[in-house]
Amino acid sequence: MKKIISILNQKGGVGKTTTAINLAASLAILEKKTLLIDFDPQANATTGLSNFGLENDFSIYDAMSGNGNIKSVISETSLEYMHFIKSDTNLVGCEVELVNVQNREKTLLKLINKIKKNYQYIIIDCPPSLGLLTLNSLTASTDVLIPIQSEFFALEGLKSLQETIDIVKENINNKLSILGILITMHSKRLKLSKKVENLLKKDFKNKLFQTKINRNIRLAEAPDDGKPAIMYDVNCSGAKNYMQLAMEIIK
Repeated sequence: MKKIISILNQKGGVGKTTTAINLAASLAILEKKTLLIDFDPQANATTGLSNFGLENDFSIYDAMSGNGNIKSVISETSLEYMHFIKSDTNLVGCEVELVNVQNREKTLLKLINKIKKNYQYIIIDCPPSLGLLTLNSLTASTDVLIPIQSEFFALEGLKSLQETIDIVKENINNKLSILGILITMHSKRLKLSKKVENLLKKDFKNKLFQTKINRNIRLAEAPDDGKPAIMYDVNCSGAKNYMQLAMEIIK
């Protein structure tokens, strides 16, 4: 079954972009035809893949802002089964430009509908906010993956995020569901990490991925080298964690 997955958390610094990049790369290595869309105006995924064989200078903004040709903004990558759509800071203005557009929340959906038959997985790296861009992503998606850091402050807003997803499901996209909550930046040595995990198990037991993403220096270094962790250091724990996540999702 094809999945269109929004990687979303309105809190920054929880491993959202890291998850988008490395999940997409892991799925591609497992020979699942995958498209990663950088839908965040900060364009961190684009920067984090700067040494990944990208040759297309166009971005998702070019498709969203009126030309409607999403095929022209897709770039091949160093992985045979992975394609990528860049972002740039121009995407900030997209919310303003769409204000008077009819069915503006469905702009991305209309674009994705043109190419979704070519992919088994489409991963969308959302902005860390709940604005019109994120609404577009949720409207276009079948699933939401929520990364959450192993810290108490990271738990704040999780229930409000779930409420937002429920509202979108009820009013716009009845196919939308939470694929799972992913614990990131986990440390087995810290009691706090275990406490946070236990709280999540209590409140979201059926939605918690078995896979956890452990703190890992090589995983943090990979974006600076412009490639996914699995192509930076295939043996690092971060690369192995994301491969495990990909296999858990495929099951």
